[in-house]
Amino acid sequence: MDLFVTPGTLLAANPQMLDPNFMHSVVLICQHSEQGAYGLVINRPSEHRTKAILPEELALARADVPLYIGGPVGAEHLQTLHCVPDRVEGGVHIAGDLWLGGEIDQVGELALSSASQFARSALLLIGYAGWESEQLEQELASGAWLPAPAQAEWIFRSDPSRTWKEVVRSLGGGARELADQPPDPSWN
Repeated sequence: MDLFVTPGTLLAANPQMLDPNFMHSVVLICQHSEQGAYGLVINRPSEHRTKAILPEELALARADVPLYIGGPVGAEHLQTLHCVPDRVEGGVHIAGDLWLGGEIDQVGELALSSASQFARSALLLIGYAGWESEQLEQELASGAWLPAPAQAEWIFRSDPSRTWKEVVRSLGGGARELADQPPDPSWN
């Protein structure tokens, strides 16, 4: 059985996953190879905004954009996930309309030009989710993650608290029932 997931796949945490870094999270896989895997949690807004942590000479700081927690690894790294390569050059294509990174000044210009367009087309994330060689394959085999095809409306949305349930429900069948389960059955 091939347990490698292609870039652009979403992984919804199984409802029984109690790790606070990933409970009810949805991870966009950016890379998965024999060396390991790399992804971004897309449904965890943080309390931080660009204005509070970036140098004020950056346009992105003046735009005062919310930051998401991309995962527990590399919290000193700021990453941009977007679907506007015509407005943000230099990014790496992940899959479909999804791009990672790009010119930081162009990201700032996009945010300054239209806050609503920015929210519908880009996320700024601190940190990432990382797996060592064979770690993600083992987690997939144990059922810890539920793979789903990515949809841009799940990634760039105004209410990320609904993302996990919508991704799980999209899987159909018995997975639909998982969306209403608490992480720990004793919470019922």
